[in-house]
Amino acid sequence: MKLNNVEIEDTYAEAFGMRAARLLITAADVEWARTAASVMTGFGTSVIGCNCETGIEGPLPESTPDGRPGVRVLLFATSSKQLEQQLVLRVGQCVMTCPTTACFDDLPSEERLKVGSKLRFFGDGHQISKRIESSLSENGATPRRLWRIPVMDGEFVVEDKVGTRKAVAGGNFFIMGRTEEDTSRAARAAVRAMREIPGIIMPFPGGVVRSGSKIGSKYRKLIASTNSPYCPTLRGQVESALPPGASCCLEIVVDGLDEESIGRAMAVGIRAACTRGVVRISAGNYGGKLGKFHFHLLQLLEKN
Repeated sequence: MKLNNVEIEDTYAEAFGMRAARLLITAADVEWARTAASVMTGFGTSVIGCNCETGIEGPLPESTPDGRPGVRVLLFATSSKQLEQQLVLRVGQCVMTCPTTACFDDLPSEERLKVGSKLRFFGDGHQISKRIESSLSENGATPRRLWRIPVMDGEFVVEDKVGTRKAVAGGNFFIMGRTEEDTSRAARAAVRAMREIPGIIMPFPGGVVRSGSKIGSKYRKLIASTNSPYCPTLRGQVESALPPGASCCLEIVVDGLDEESIGRAMAVGIRAACTRGVVRISAGNYGGKLGKFHFHLLQLLEKN
């Protein structure tokens, strides 16, 4: 298949199961909400080294529990235990510290993780719990417990427990272009389009990763290493996967609450990436050894 004279390789992206949580951070204005969300999602690119993958989900919510401007954040981890640890650390260090913020659960689920119930002890005995009616639960309207923790600009309101459920991480596609400028421009266009899709994040810097990895290494202690077939400087030293005329390859990785959201985002991103100077679109897989979720590029484009 070709789109705008760009070859779409007949291959698939291989993704794997994760646990996810979704937070809604509110503040007196969008700037403070975005600041808290940006800091909270820092150093959250890959579970290989960061213990979670996290990012800001767009677009902005139309309504929030306290009626203030808000920003959604998604977090993914390999287990509920790991996810809870990351939530407590990141909310406590990055959201509670940011002026005017509050933090609410935004994911209907019967499985709950302790967040506010652990952070409340920062109140040194002055913290107060409150309950509000909500339809967030999958079983209809139920009381939600919040904690009001005194801080130096007033109080920090945080959800007692946060929902979690199964999710998918590692959807991806490669953009191979004639020049670094062409490839970067295409990657940015793809990310801009994909950010309009709800339920997904792209956890790497600006949504793009240049240091794509393969499983394993010549060094026994490393579980991953540089994706050498796609490194232009290694042409002639390894069997290259880059097509003639391509001198740069950038990867976009997508995590989502479900397969459908990832598939839709990938299709939107691939179409947006097929711009001048792009030679080929491909994807990364490991022969089915990494994960059970397979996103076939041609099928995604035909469906979406």
